[in-house]
Amino acid sequence: MKSQDIRAKFLEFFKSKQHDIVPSAPMVLKNDPTLMFTNSGMAPFKEYFLGNATPKNNRIADSQKCLRVSGKHNDLEEVGYDTYHHTMFEMLGNWSFGDYFKKEAIAWAWELLTEVYKIDKDILYVTVFEGDENDGTKMDQEAYDIWKQYISEDRILMGNKKDNFWEMGEQGPCGPCSEIHVDIRSAEEKAKINGKSLVNEDHPQVVEIWNLVFMQYNRKADGSLVELPAKHIDTGMGFERLSMVLQGVQSNYDTDVFTPLIREIETITGADYGKDEKVDIAIRVIADHVRAVAFAIADGQLPSNNGAGYVIRRILRRAVRYAFTFLNKKEPFIYKLAETLAHQMGDAFPEIRKQSNLVSNVIKEEESSFLRTLDQGLLLLDQVIETTNGKVVSGKRAFELYDTYGFPLDLTQLIAREKGYEINEEEFNAGMKAQKERSRAASASETGDWVVLIEDDVEEFIGYDMLTANVKLTRYRKVTTKKDGDQYQLVFNMTPFYPEGGGQVGDKGHIESPNGDIIHVLDTKKENNVIIHYTKHLPKNLHETFKAIVSDEFRRLSASNHSATHLLHQALRTILGEHVEQKGSLVNPNYLRFDFSHFSKVDNDQLEAVEEFVNARIRENLPLQEQRNIPMQKAIDEGAVALFGEKYGDSVRTIRFGKSMELCGGTHVQQTGDIWYFKIKSEGAVAAGIRRIEAITNVAVGDYFEDVERNYDAVKQLLKNPKDVTKSISSLQDENAALKKQVEQLLKDKAKNMKGELKNQLQEVNGVQFLATKVDLDPNSIKNLLFELGGEINNLFVVFATAPSAEKAMLTCYISKELANEKGYDAGKVVRELGKLIHGGGGGQNFFATAGGKNPGGIPKALERAKDYIA
Repeated sequence: MKSQDIRAKFLEFFKSKQHDIVPSAPMVLKNDPTLMFTNSGMAPFKEYFLGNATPKNNRIADSQKCLRVSGKHNDLEEVGYDTYHHTMFEMLGNWSFGDYFKKEAIAWAWELLTEVYKIDKDILYVTVFEGDENDGTKMDQEAYDIWKQYISEDRILMGNKKDNFWEMGEQGPCGPCSEIHVDIRSAEEKAKINGKSLVNEDHPQVVEIWNLVFMQYNRKADGSLVELPAKHIDTGMGFERLSMVLQGVQSNYDTDVFTPLIREIETITGADYGKDEKVDIAIRVIADHVRAVAFAIADGQLPSNNGAGYVIRRILRRAVRYAFTFLNKKEPFIYKLAETLAHQMGDAFPEIRKQSNLVSNVIKEEESSFLRTLDQGLLLLDQVIETTNGKVVSGKRAFELYDTYGFPLDLTQLIAREKGYEINEEEFNAGMKAQKERSRAASASETGDWVVLIEDDVEEFIGYDMLTANVKLTRYRKVTTKKDGDQYQLVFNMTPFYPEGGGQVGDKGHIESPNGDIIHVLDTKKENNVIIHYTKHLPKNLHETFKAIVSDEFRRLSASNHSATHLLHQALRTILGEHVEQKGSLVNPNYLRFDFSHFSKVDNDQLEAVEEFVNARIRENLPLQEQRNIPMQKAIDEGAVALFGEKYGDSVRTIRFGKSMELCGGTHVQQTGDIWYFKIKSEGAVAAGIRRIEAITNVAVGDYFEDVERNYDAVKQLLKNPKDVTKSISSLQDENAALKKQVEQLLKDKAKNMKGELKNQLQEVNGVQFLATKVDLDPNSIKNLLFELGGEINNLFVVFATAPSAEKAMLTCYISKELANEKGYDAGKVVRELGKLIHGGGGGQNFFATAGGKNPGGIPKALERAKDYIA
């Protein structure tokens, strides 16, 4: 059975059981402060489990894209080495929110596996939670009794808390679970060892394929459990593992989920899969990782140096260095797999097909960049090895290579072994441990339980229509972080405060008590469909009616920048073309940042046209036309622009200014004239095919023009207030160019005059014409002089030093090519080692190299030691 059919049959089956079939949510989470990625099938439905929202249907099924590479669920280092762990994987799931429970979940799971997929029941095992004394939970007798109706009791196994009790996090909904395991070993192997002894023992052919979670408890901050008022079902079946079972193979990578990618990797690299274990691991790593990276980019997450972007960059770099080390690929090639992936998965996930060009371009640029970094790392590793006493390289130095250049330990060890060296692993691990502890300490937080004051089902957001409101505090909790110390999260029955989302920052303001006490709202965020207000203090009387007041200026300026972002998007699509798509944005009171897809730099004429387009819409004073809670499809049919990577509900809000219409939940001006003026500050590349514009509006533009005027007046004063400032500056440039030419000629003459004097200073040492001295010339003149001397004198070995300033020193080494090539002299090695004496470093070719440093005081010693290289 093909993988596409396996996925389709799952969804068809649960549709027949009255489940709504919903599309996969984006793998990258934009508005969840607790998670960077969707790491399980239930993550998009957290708000339903927590009771903060009500689904349209209490029964849902889907195939969810998931990523597990960071935090509690981290499979990264296992990927490639075994046959069933992945970074990105599909989770087939069916969900019940307060509807059916254990009986139906177990019955339907068994029906699907044994009657629809025709899996032999004699190769299946199930596990049931055995209970936990510390939690005060008993063995799940209810699940056990239900399973007895379908499978023999000797195949029902007890599972401990680690394997058979699922938790959303340290707090929140949780419950016992039943796992379904499959034994796909040969008959001979089964005869030797009973499958039940291999369940949950990491055997590659005895694996879990489906987990049925029975959500019936809520975990409190103190660790205690309380019964949930409504019981839920949360199941997750690994699509790749299910495909392995149904396609009769022994590895996920032998299914048609991966074989098209593996065949393409073999074609591109010339490697053969299945002949060498190290090569096989590398190919599996690449096939797995390209899926994770491609889907993340398609969902709007570009590789970067922090947060979710760093995770994606790390995954891709792991693939690149496995190709570099084990497939001998020194050029980018992984980007070529994007087309295969789009063809293979585009029907189920249209975003991967539509974003294929972007995915390919971004991956190619990242590959090229990291390969250059690997080259740098190799040079530095050579230096480390050259300066190592003995045969054991410092683990601290190896960790520096890892930390600064992403140079992994196993690659460092491989290269070191080839040269006869070992790495001090203990020192490396100590550095790694210290880094992790620093990271954990920086992100450590404590979150208390919600203290509920008023039972309130729906927290109403009223901030589109008003900036003040009388509110009641419904619940609060205390949070403590190293960065912010103690803070409180407050939830009200209604709020005018806009929570961070859609690129727009959360509102600030204050809460006023009847007695006049004020508590400042430092930030506003949304978590699991609840709007949370961050404060440093709690109100004295928690049961009073408070006045919630949003900062008028903060909101007004944020709205101005948000509306300008919509007009900018329209301008770019009009002037550059319909291919332009928003790829990210930041809207705050001070400025706006807009990332968009485009294949080349936006030139000055185009930027001027974009700026003028936006300002023309501002002058037209277009009114805001807002539609709330309209059907998603109706909005799209009316021309609203939807953004890739965003999660939209069945009902949406549209914002229209003239011909600009977008789906948007942010705050906006009432008419475009309120923006006042739009000014682009910068335009540049973020990644291959992605550009970024930063711009300002409103008050910031006034400040900008005032600053420009101040600078202009200052320039005029420096130029003695000429009538024509441009002409005056042009005249100065011409004069400067003429003087520069004169200086260059004087330096050339000076070098010519020095040449004869330097020839007289040459000493013959071991058949080498040697000179090490300090000169007063610029780098270009030194280079020209040395090459002139080299053209006139054989067997030349010269080291020049110069000190351009009190804090700068420079060494230049020239060696005749016959000495470098025939006798092994190396100018690069000379300057690297002598450069340490001037507190610097450098490199170059074996016949010409330079080094820079910060210690001119080290020049005499460097010149003195230069002779050691030929003695």
